[in-house]
Amino acid sequence: MPRKKLKKRKKVIKIKNVKLKQPKKIIESKKTSSTDEKIEIKKIKKQPNQKKEYNLNDYVVYPKHGVGKIVSVDKATIGGIGLNYYKIFIEKDKLTLTIPLNQQNHLRPISSINQINKCVSILKTKPKVKRTMWSRRAQEYEQKINSGKIYELAEVVKDLNKTSNTIADQSYSERQLFEQAYDRLKSEFEVVLKISDDDAKKKMDKALGRNQNLEIVQ
Repeated sequence: MPRKKLKKRKKVIKIKNVKLKQPKKIIESKKTSSTDEKIEIKKIKKQPNQKKEYNLNDYVVYPKHGVGKIVSVDKATIGGIGLNYYKIFIEKDKLTLTIPLNQQNHLRPISSINQINKCVSILKTKPKVKRTMWSRRAQEYEQKINSGKIYELAEVVKDLNKTSNTIADQSYSERQLFEQAYDRLKSEFEVVLKISDDDAKKKMDKALGRNQNLEIVQ
């Protein structure tokens, strides 16, 4: 008997309608914190050459003479041009200076208490011994004294300081420079710390390890 051809049944796979989940839209929400929203405002530092106005009775430092007090702010007419100027009285030298306001960059305000304390620390350190010729060192010391910078003034006092045992070995020019630097520094100690001349001297001499009874030869 002839074989019956078997019909191949096609498998029909029914695909169910599967609802595909759409990917969720990721919405990036930028969280803005209160700190981000704040605008940072930087303070502008005063430039070194920025002019400072001084008032009557203010204490200032004129590099070549030291501490002085503004006793008046006057105006004069020179060649048809009005000119404002300070009158500064230097107590130590009994001298009155006339400084035009447009040249007040030669002046500086008196030091702060923190700066005075740093000067005391400088006075306590060991003096620097230089092997260069005295003429060159004397020129350097003089430049520091006339710079008007209080730390450089303290360094001169510290380097030229002599104890009672060695003061006899100090030359005349050394004593002159030491006295000049010492007196200028002392006058600023008086004004800033609001102490007497004697108290300022005692404070400096203690820091220098100097004999309290030792007088500066004038």
